[in-house]
Amino acid sequence: MLVLENIKKQFEDGKYILDGISLEIKKGEIVSILGPSGSGKTTLLNLILGITELSSGKILYNDKDMSNLSLQERNFNIVFQDYALFPNLNAYENIVYGLKNKPDLCSKEEVDELVELLNLKDHLDKDISELSGGQKQRVALARTLVMKPEVLLLDEPFSALDGIIKESIKQRIRDIAAKYNLTTIIVTHDPEEALTISNKVLILNKGKIAQFGTPREIIESPEDEFVREFILRQLEVKKDNIYNLFDRQELERQAG
Repeated sequence: MLVLENIKKQFEDGKYILDGISLEIKKGEIVSILGPSGSGKTTLLNLILGITELSSGKILYNDKDMSNLSLQERNFNIVFQDYALFPNLNAYENIVYGLKNKPDLCSKEEVDELVELLNLKDHLDKDISELSGGQKQRVALARTLVMKPEVLLLDEPFSALDGIIKESIKQRIRDIAAKYNLTTIIVTHDPEEALTISNKVLILNKGKIAQFGTPREIIESPEDEFVREFILRQLEVKKDNIYNLFDRQELERQAG
């Protein structure tokens, strides 16, 4: 379990970009961090990852205090918005790049399993410039997953995708989280994305938690006017589609 205890981040001008963030994320859950520009969502992602220092508070993982540990010591990993792939390497070389210094971390069979899961078998020999946006996203995911992170963080993973490709990537992220029981945290500005991929959604407003709950709770019981305006007004036309997705997901869970 990942636990945030009264997380605060204060900048040099004295302003708090995050002020009193406390929540628990269970192992295997997909949690989206959602909010308008300036709400603190990217800062929170960076604090969890370990590339930004806390002003105060604690980050615990499986009861271990991670607050002052480096990114490498935390074994959390991120797929950046621009994918950060190496253009001089082909797709397969990008995927296994991190294993150069840790060759025993992931076996060839495990790499092949990820390649199959992400439907990349036909693209392994391609240069990065030959890949579509969705294929680059899947290569970036595979490269991160071969390092076996305890927590997977995704920064705006769907911003460069649309239509069928976006839905395909969302499904693959759900499949990965389920197969590996992998805690996954996603930063997004898009309420529809957050509500249709996540087990829980964290909504930030001016550095504070506006609401933390399941997608259904947020749609049916927004806790204040900000949540109601930010979420429901944008989703009114799509609400029926989202409810249909909830129903399908529930049937899939029951089917096991």
